[in-house]
Amino acid sequence: MAEKINNKSVLLNPFSKNNPVIVQVLGICSVLAVTAKLEPAIVMGISVIAVLAFSNVIISLIRNTIPTNIRIIVQLVVVAGLVVIVDQLLKAYTYDVSKQLSVFIGLIITNCILMGRLEAFAMANKPWPSFLDGVGNGIGYATILVIVAFFRELLGSGTLLGYQVVPDSFYAHGYVNNGLMILPPMALIVVACIIWIHRIFNKDLQE
Repeated sequence: MAEKINNKSVLLNPFSKNNPVIVQVLGICSVLAVTAKLEPAIVMGISVIAVLAFSNVIISLIRNTIPTNIRIIVQLVVVAGLVVIVDQLLKAYTYDVSKQLSVFIGLIITNCILMGRLEAFAMANKPWPSFLDGVGNGIGYATILVIVAFFRELLGSGTLLGYQVVPDSFYAHGYVNNGLMILPPMALIVVACIIWIHRIFNKDLQE
């Protein structure tokens, strides 16, 4: 029973109490870069979930055979291989989104969330908990990405997933999209607002 409870916390804690973006403040660069539109943010989030989950499992499986002095290199090679696979799949099936994400898919390799989980968790735990940890942290990251992209696209472009949401009648009466919302600094401000709201409801995180 203890193992099940532990696995549950490993999976669910990154959703809120130990979220990699708003609690650990990791992966901020991609949050700034890919959240001007909702679709690339969703694709980026799914990509990170897949890479993080499977890299955790692979490193966990081979952790006892990795020489300590080259463990970071091995981790990077594993992540790079998975990122190449994800990048090729995106180019094959969602080429337009792949073009929007540009180099940022490749930069998953240097995402500090991945390297942090590999070093802190996968190197010390069995494959199943490592898989759950990867999925949990990936979903936690993707959730923040989607929330930020939702508000940036809605307020900055008046659309969601490319479909117009703000009625034409609003524009006819003087409504204007907030052009600042599609600029990278606004992503940081939206993340700051999310952190502020999150800490209001999580008093234990307040300093």
